[in-house]
Amino acid sequence: MASDSDRREFGMAPPGERGGWLQRSFVRYPWHFGVGLLLLVITGTRPFMRNVPEPPPVLLQVPDFALQDQDGRPFTLASMRGKVWVAGFIFTTCPSVCPKISRAMLDLQQRYARNGIDVELISFTVDPENDTPAVLKRYAENLGADQNHWRFVTGERAAMEALVVGGFKTAMDRRDAGASDAVDMYDIAHSEKLVLIDPEGGIRGFYGVRRPKGAPVEPLPMGVHTTPEAEALGLDALSLDELYHRSTHVLRAHNSAKAGCGR
Repeated sequence: MASDSDRREFGMAPPGERGGWLQRSFVRYPWHFGVGLLLLVITGTRPFMRNVPEPPPVLLQVPDFALQDQDGRPFTLASMRGKVWVAGFIFTTCPSVCPKISRAMLDLQQRYARNGIDVELISFTVDPENDTPAVLKRYAENLGADQNHWRFVTGERAAMEALVVGGFKTAMDRRDAGASDAVDMYDIAHSEKLVLIDPEGGIRGFYGVRRPKGAPVEPLPMGVHTTPEAEALGLDALSLDELYHRSTHVLRAHNSAKAGCGR
């Protein structure tokens, strides 16, 4: 086999010096080009290889309701038609789980905004006698809620019970929790779960907010993140991560169906 010096002697350039810069680079560094081509193929085919789960099935149907939000605007099932939303149940003087529920929803709000996901958040009060629109407005402001995408809802007690108990099948029951010198302290038994609702008012799932009691604290799987505040409150990062992804699946299915109808 002729060496590079032999080729130069007969006026022939070695293979690594022939042709343009691209050809020369390929001859000199074939492995680099091979790795680069493999990365391009993997990147290009990844969208076709992703296994996106089907949206969860409809468990219940939210009944019609007529309530109002923190700005005194009407809030009805029809006003949420066509939107994917997550509902939580709180009251502004809650001494126990409500700060955890609101913190979980705040983390979801930030994650949706960061990733451009159009999912709405709704907090229903279970103490409508005290939680007027003005009180809920202050609560939302103190929480740092984006009130363009997160509404705080109240109404007549009978209407709230019909929706919370009859529609969402959750508790709404006042109970004593002791007393101080001048102020009676109370709590209200209500759901600690967040609810995923589809654009037709179908309930797609209930997701726990708090890490189960006694559950060991283990490293989170890759891709699941939490915050120091959520950790301090004992929030269930896995459950909330599942809620986030399930809501995106429901939204994706809705958008695909809407695009198909538009053809």
